[in-house]
Amino acid sequence: MDLAFTKEEIAFREEVREFFKNNVPPDTRRKLQEGRHLSKDEMVTWWRILNKKGWGVTHWPKEYGGTGWTTVQHYIFNEELQSYPAPQPLAFGVSMVGPVIYTFGNEKQKKEYLPRIASVDDWWCQGFSEPGSGSDLASLKTKAERRGDKWIINGQKTWTTLAQHADMIFCLCRTDNNAKKQMGISFIVFSMKSKGVTVRPIQTIDGGHEVNEVFFDDVEVPVENLIGEENKGWDYAKFLLGNERTGIARVGVSKERLRRIRALASKVESGGRPVIEDPAFREKLTACEIELKALELTQLRVVADEGKHGKGKPNPASSVLKIKGSEIQQTTTELLMEIIGPFAAPYDEHGDAGSNESMDWTAQIAPSYFNNRKVSIYGGSNEIQRNIISKAVLGL
Repeated sequence: MDLAFTKEEIAFREEVREFFKNNVPPDTRRKLQEGRHLSKDEMVTWWRILNKKGWGVTHWPKEYGGTGWTTVQHYIFNEELQSYPAPQPLAFGVSMVGPVIYTFGNEKQKKEYLPRIASVDDWWCQGFSEPGSGSDLASLKTKAERRGDKWIINGQKTWTTLAQHADMIFCLCRTDNNAKKQMGISFIVFSMKSKGVTVRPIQTIDGGHEVNEVFFDDVEVPVENLIGEENKGWDYAKFLLGNERTGIARVGVSKERLRRIRALASKVESGGRPVIEDPAFREKLTACEIELKALELTQLRVVADEGKHGKGKPNPASSVLKIKGSEIQQTTTELLMEIIGPFAAPYDEHGDAGSNESMDWTAQIAPSYFNNRKVSIYGGSNEIQRNIISKAVLGL
């Protein structure tokens, strides 16, 4: 298999780099490099810059606003976006529910939802995890009961990322209590402004408000908001999570972090010499770089094989990308913690690392380290991914 890029692909990479250099707001880039949270306005402003360029929903079919790029061009675009870094388009709309709608939805749903996702007129959130139904998602209890021309939804979701900003939610609901648990679930979308929807914030360990609890109390949803077939929601969720796990590899993010690690380790001293000169530290850094190169090549193989698993079926190798990608992301934050040493301790939510102004840049490293403990859990825990690999790839 030839994994080398063509001249045309190299030229495309340069075009993407130049666009990011000239268009990403400097404050937005700086916040991302330092691991800080962006405001909703900052994210939407950038996404609309992308949309104006025609790069907001690059991987969608051209009839719905996509670019018609090859899979390699998509790979290059996402790697450069993560490496620069720039904010990725809102995954819940662009990478998750959007593909589900244009793959399994009817024409009315496509016309109603897809243009609003592409233009960022609707902010979407994901209603999957529940208390007691995280990695065992099929055990979810949120119920949708059919009454005439409406679904009546009751239950609770948790860890709902950025639900405080959301206009819409795509939700897995139990619609058949008598079927096998995976077979009694439906995929329903509805407005977060609906009567009976309550959002309660969860403060994360880094002081941010990123995730939420969401409660549904007799929420009325039109029957036509069911996506695809009733009780087929588990199939659509697997399709969606296959896309999410490929994205969680975040090769570009880890590349940018490793560049930052090398730069900081060359400046920060420990024991009277730069950290980069410590043989033990260099060994850890080199091992991480090798792991990342192997992950990058694996992701390129997945890109080359795209479409070979049938419509709506994720590549089982996406679970490998999720496992290794999350582990490498966590390793990079550990290396940053090792560089700053005792300066990891002081923390102020406004970004002040203490009285030593020369070390203010350290303020977000410890919070980012703790926050990144989650990446091996969300999108399906790494333990679950290993079970998927053993079953789908090894036949165990």
